[in-house]
Amino acid sequence: MSYQLTIEPLGTTIEVEEGQTLLDAALRQGIYIPHACGHGLCGTCKVQVTDGEVDHGAANPFALMEMERDDGKTLACCATLQSDATIEADIEDEPDAQVIPVRDFTATVARIEQLTPTIKALHLRLNQPIRFQAGQYVQVQIPGVEGGRAFSIANAPDANGQSSEIELNVRLVPGGAGTTWLHQSLHEGDKVQITGPYGRFFVRQSAQLPMVFMAGGSGLSSPRSMILELLAQGCTQPITLVYGQRSLEELYYDAEFRALAAQHPHFTYVPVLSEVPEGTEWPGARGYVHDAAKAHFNGNFSGLKAYLCGPPPMIEACIGTLMQGRLFERDIYTEKFLSAADAQKTRSPLFRSI
Repeated sequence: MSYQLTIEPLGTTIEVEEGQTLLDAALRQGIYIPHACGHGLCGTCKVQVTDGEVDHGAANPFALMEMERDDGKTLACCATLQSDATIEADIEDEPDAQVIPVRDFTATVARIEQLTPTIKALHLRLNQPIRFQAGQYVQVQIPGVEGGRAFSIANAPDANGQSSEIELNVRLVPGGAGTTWLHQSLHEGDKVQITGPYGRFFVRQSAQLPMVFMAGGSGLSSPRSMILELLAQGCTQPITLVYGQRSLEELYYDAEFRALAAQHPHFTYVPVLSEVPEGTEWPGARGYVHDAAKAHFNGNFSGLKAYLCGPPPMIEACIGTLMQGRLFERDIYTEKFLSAADAQKTRSPLFRSI
């Protein structure tokens, strides 16, 4: 059994299977509804139901309050249809966005590489090519983990915008069921199910402005994909990567980015370490990503497009530094997927898109 869902202001009608969420149905038709956690916790995917009946599902009462339910609002990531319906969603026109329907893939683990003591690269060979924009992510289904886990694609798409093999960089999270399974139980030759691509984290090339990428921890995946694609396409705008880790042994792909900086005069690589033992030889920056970026740009970020990816505290610090340096919300982009733990943290009501 299925229902008809009309999505305004697009005026598009799609088919929604019984038990399928509004968000999943839309994404599988290439229609992007803003979302983040996918677990009914953050409220990013809130839409207005103007006609028809929905089941709110497992929406958190703080993300979707009782008065909002009474007013006809629901969370697209949890809601399912009980009749044909019409919703109004906050859909913005993005000139650089490609229309790519979400699909399911079977992936074979072709190779596992230990990048650092805590980060592994999973090279997955897909049963069919995946089309994606550099910066997007996929959901990996993990035994015993409801909803799977999201990981950014670390390699760039080919000249046709797709790839038959993708790389995921997975940091082992202490106590994390998903990353523990991927690190300890997944082996070369095993198969996993993935779904994607997801996300609105991609380069706004039509702006034709210099770019700064600010990454921390295992958040290097998306910026790496984006930078590799930009350089392969012959982008001539200045590109700066400020990448932070705690220690030198965790600073992965350092040699690759140094080589790219030597090869491309318009690409600048700024590695920074926050924990450098006394007596350690380290010629690079020390401290945090936002501090290193501020020093590199002399505190002035005006005229840039900024792309941020990393732990929430790093993102918050970088946003503050960028805005103090005359860069504003319209020019700052962050990766939107959140873990269930991240989604429960208070998000600033001042920012609509970051």
